[in-house]
Amino acid sequence: MPSHHEPAFDALRDTTRRRFLRQCGTGMGALALGSLLDDKLFAADSSLPVLGKPHFAPKAKNIIYLFQSGGPSHLDLFDPKPELAKRDGQQVPEELVKNIRLAQIGKQAKLLASPYKFARHGKSGMWLSELLPHLSTIVDDVCFVQGFHSEAFNHDPATIFMNTGAQLAGRPAMGSWFSYGLGSANEDLPAFVVLMTGVGQPLTNASWGSGFLPTVHQGVTLRSQGDPVLFVSNPPGMGAQRRRQSLDALKDLNQARFDVLQDPEIQTRIASYEMAYRMQTSVPEVMDISKESPKTQEAYGTTPGRASFANNCLLARRLVERGVRFVQLYHRGWDHHGGPDGNLVFDLKKRCAETDQPAVALIKDLKERGLLDETLVLWGGEFGRTPMMQGALKPDQIGRDHHPHGYTIWMAGGGIKPGTVYGGTDDFGFYAVDKKVHVHDLHATILHLFGLDHLKLTYRFQGRDFRLTDVHGEVVKPILA
Repeated sequence: MPSHHEPAFDALRDTTRRRFLRQCGTGMGALALGSLLDDKLFAADSSLPVLGKPHFAPKAKNIIYLFQSGGPSHLDLFDPKPELAKRDGQQVPEELVKNIRLAQIGKQAKLLASPYKFARHGKSGMWLSELLPHLSTIVDDVCFVQGFHSEAFNHDPATIFMNTGAQLAGRPAMGSWFSYGLGSANEDLPAFVVLMTGVGQPLTNASWGSGFLPTVHQGVTLRSQGDPVLFVSNPPGMGAQRRRQSLDALKDLNQARFDVLQDPEIQTRIASYEMAYRMQTSVPEVMDISKESPKTQEAYGTTPGRASFANNCLLARRLVERGVRFVQLYHRGWDHHGGPDGNLVFDLKKRCAETDQPAVALIKDLKERGLLDETLVLWGGEFGRTPMMQGALKPDQIGRDHHPHGYTIWMAGGGIKPGTVYGGTDDFGFYAVDKKVHVHDLHATILHLFGLDHLKLTYRFQGRDFRLTDVHGEVVKPILA
């Protein structure tokens, strides 16, 4: 005899099904659930379903994003300004600051010339600071975007904006869009991996979360010291066979629940458990950089067994070799306001010493292995720094404030035109004025390099088709090879 609870339960089931179908009904979302269950997503071949296949022929297969968290000073690394040096110590021109908000300093702040020497390098004639001697050796492999600009001037919204295309938490990260749009090329490793080093401004998983996409697409944080992934190892007393049996039983229970509710997150949970099981074997192997030759380790400046940006750069190469689609390295400590917690003399030198050699070694290593043409490397922070001084004119006190209106990022490989200096800022390094590139333009361009049309890579959520570039973005074609 039917239970008196069944009509109410059927209504709930139908409601959840309608919600699910609305969520997956348009754009590429129609195949989202099927992609989680389709083993073909884990093979880079022409038999891929629509979700997991580019819109057109891609130039790149993998991306390594070297995110310098805190805001590196473009004025002390990439963008020397003779006018700034000429007017060092003078009042900032009123017309520069009258219509903007500043994070911490007032509009009466004095202009500050860079304390560092600059020189031109390569055929492109790119100006680089003395703090970047290694980068100076590969400028003809790099595209410098000097007219780059963002919108947010505080760390959290600016970092989230650079990574998700929105200043508020809750949108999918760029790596999640890549995972959703292209899938993985290795069924034993995640499509989107995150590694972190350094100290300073806290980072939240809003920058590598999947937002409203299925959580199978969120970034998986790996550690370069200790267990690579927390809680992925078997607990004491549980062997591989028992773990396999427990996962099979759990999968049966989850599948039975999915058959009733049709909630795609249940399938995400199943996929996550299975990935964790496979990662028990695949991750320790890929994370063991001691297997690399002494020459390679010396080139990167690595120290096996210790967490470092150098180790993570080498790990990034090992990960993309094995088919990881999107590798993101966060290195904190670039927030140099002045004072003992961050200044332009001691601390900026430290950050450059930590990152310059391994970032360049990564480019050279990828090039030597024939991987650079298909791997895009992106370097940059959430904003630059002001041409005005913050702090005091003492080596341990001098600094600059946050500055999103014009700064420099650089890219190499993956279909980017090498030896290019694109765009520029005004005489004070304040505003992007020539060939300006916005965050949404950068995202549109990166997706284009991977054969994805940023207008078509969409996901329906709460009745609206969302995309990484929101309702903006233009592909910056002059920087494409």
